[in-house]
Amino acid sequence: MAAARGGSPSLSAGEEEPPLGLDSLVEEAAAAPSAGFRLTAVRREPAVRLQHGVSGLEPLAWSEDHRVSVSTARSIAVLEQLSDVHSGGQEMVIHRTAVPAPSAACLLKVGPKKEVAECKEKFASSVDPTVSQTFMLDRVFNPEGKSLPPMRGFKYSSWSPLGCDANGRCLLAALTMDNRLTIHANLNRLQWVQLVDLTDIYGERLYEASYKLSKADTPRGELGDFSEFQRRHSMQTPVRMEWSGICTTQQVKHNNECRDVGSVLLAVLFENGNIAVWQFQLPFLGKESITSCNTIESGINSPSVLSWWEYEHNNRKMSGLIVGSAFGPVKILPVNLKAVKGYFTLRQPVVLWQEMDQLPVHSIKCIPLYHPYQKCSCSLVVAARGAYVFWCLLLISKAGLNVHNSHVTGLHSLPIVSMTADKQNGTVYTCSSDGKVRQLIPIFTDVALKFEHQLIKLSEVFGSVRTHGIAVSPCGAYLAVITTEGMTNGLHPVNKNYQVQFVTLKTFEEAAAQLLESSVQNLFRQVDLTDLVRWKILKDKHIPQFLQEALDKKIESCGSTYFWRFKLFLLRILYQSMQKAPSEVMWRPSHEDAKILISDSPGMGSTEDDQEEGTSKQGSKQSLCNTGKGMDIDDTADDSIPQSSDIGGREPMEEKLLEIQAQIEAVEMHLTREHMKRVLGEVYLHTWITENTSIPTRGVCDFLMSDDGYDDRTARVLIGHILKKMNKQTFPEHCSLCKEILPFTDRKQAVCSNGHIWLRCFLTYQSCQSLVYRRCLLHDSIARHPSPEDPEWIKRLLQGPCTFCDSPVF
Repeated sequence: MAAARGGSPSLSAGEEEPPLGLDSLVEEAAAAPSAGFRLTAVRREPAVRLQHGVSGLEPLAWSEDHRVSVSTARSIAVLEQLSDVHSGGQEMVIHRTAVPAPSAACLLKVGPKKEVAECKEKFASSVDPTVSQTFMLDRVFNPEGKSLPPMRGFKYSSWSPLGCDANGRCLLAALTMDNRLTIHANLNRLQWVQLVDLTDIYGERLYEASYKLSKADTPRGELGDFSEFQRRHSMQTPVRMEWSGICTTQQVKHNNECRDVGSVLLAVLFENGNIAVWQFQLPFLGKESITSCNTIESGINSPSVLSWWEYEHNNRKMSGLIVGSAFGPVKILPVNLKAVKGYFTLRQPVVLWQEMDQLPVHSIKCIPLYHPYQKCSCSLVVAARGAYVFWCLLLISKAGLNVHNSHVTGLHSLPIVSMTADKQNGTVYTCSSDGKVRQLIPIFTDVALKFEHQLIKLSEVFGSVRTHGIAVSPCGAYLAVITTEGMTNGLHPVNKNYQVQFVTLKTFEEAAAQLLESSVQNLFRQVDLTDLVRWKILKDKHIPQFLQEALDKKIESCGSTYFWRFKLFLLRILYQSMQKAPSEVMWRPSHEDAKILISDSPGMGSTEDDQEEGTSKQGSKQSLCNTGKGMDIDDTADDSIPQSSDIGGREPMEEKLLEIQAQIEAVEMHLTREHMKRVLGEVYLHTWITENTSIPTRGVCDFLMSDDGYDDRTARVLIGHILKKMNKQTFPEHCSLCKEILPFTDRKQAVCSNGHIWLRCFLTYQSCQSLVYRRCLLHDSIARHPSPEDPEWIKRLLQGPCTFCDSPVF
């Protein structure tokens, strides 16, 4: 357990208690974990091998939209976790991309190019060894290396909150080893695009301000002075950067009307202790989305780490920046957020730990919690310092800001190399390089809190490994670990193979319960939980009875479309588990196809009958080959569809598949009707007279009322009002090729009388009569691109997620 002390420094006065020694605050943690928090870690395939070695201090990060970034010596490997409903494989589905490192070295702008070149030559040839040696060995001054190896790779990466890019997903801030800070976005899923280079922009700002933070600053020395040369580099050499949460600002239009605009802050910590706070307007598109940049002086020597402190108390939000030093101190700096609604700031810095004990702060996490005894929200700050975990509990009372802090010891015999936290329940995970991970669970007491912890030996899961970084998934279902081979028979491995491996932190029952009681009600934001459920159903080939009953009760009592989408997800996975696995790899070309086509069509090509005959021959040949090869008896027995030739044995399975397919179609139709009602509601709210809104309103109304079994009074009343507004006008869609009318008879496609087929947008039900359109992440549906002439309410409809799986649309 960990001891605690409490104090009440006032917010206005900023008073602090006298610091106590480290020995008085540290108490040995309990050796035995509580039996109620027993954790069983299970390996989850596949293990992803990295092409290059990892680089940086915290090489692993997991975003809110379920993408894992790994900083390596040549690129940032990005692994996107998908809960694929179209695949029957039990392995985790991962989509892999990469952000390549820039080929050119980053040269910080410290003055005119000619003057900088002259100064570098002067310092390199200086007779003073303290100048020449310092200059030649400092890679900030010489990023290109010359005789030294080039500075390739990434130092750190940080994910923004969800909803920051043009697709409503996360942005990636990347810091290279040669101190270039850039922001990237994955707009088309296959390629990462650099949106802005903040190092270049910040260098230009400093150059225009003559490297002074304010106009009142006294002018410094010339660039030819080596101390001034060092100062200009250190004031723009990034150490860490972190994103804030999304906040709301007010923007004044030309007609003096105010509108709320989303914005996000990026704090960049520099080598000299300064912090640049960038404010971006959302969605972030590039340099034009930069609203402001303010620089704060932290006063901390040798800063090492940075984190945002965001605290909410009685609907009042407070914000600040937690900065840690390589010498030991940790403190919160106030950040003045101008024009941000609902935010307040500290009046003075709050020192969380001020002992210069030479224990460097490696990582800081801030976790919002609720104090069950004090009946108020609180903020837990944890920091990795050597082999210990420093924690600080902050809560606001009538007396002011209460601060309780201490250290947790006895966790690792080696320094902590990585720390991550599950912000939903406050669980903290730490790891050392010897393959040992500690899970720390905060438990509140009357005054402060204590930690229950237990050891996770990765050697029992992966074998002998060394760990280089960990990250927990957004909902706490998985732990990602970077590993290399450990010692074998007392010998180190000859080669290092870096891998990203996954272990489960929750059971299927816990994941299902969390999905049913979720306040988020979005399947895409809980992909790690749905993947655990998918894995269980694919293994057992059935949906557990307790989950079916609980979901049916939720649908009856609540009726939210979220539970209908969850039901659709379960049925789709169940359908995939019943499917027979293909006997051959789907992507591998078949030589028999080519032979049949050539023999059947030496000239003008085969007819449809010949092709069908050839396909049947090929199928019979494949079945004979499979029989001759001798299939595994266990695999055949475990297969959901029997392999026997008895037709009667196949009929029950086929009937079951047809039954599941019918249920899937019924749930999809229900979700379609609910979304149609929403679209019609938008049409009704935004049309005052009879007008053509480009949405096939009459077709949607007729489609909703075409089924006699569908009796929804809300839909009937809404349709009655809309038809009265339309005044017998139909405004049908027309085919762009032949100008014929496109009837609304199918929710997925429109077919004109001449046979031209156009796919329908699932968000507005317009026909997509263009060669370019968007698809959802799981390829459930398609959507058209917004056009300039679309009104704002149609553009808002087109920004929505998939109505079947909650996935974003690309």
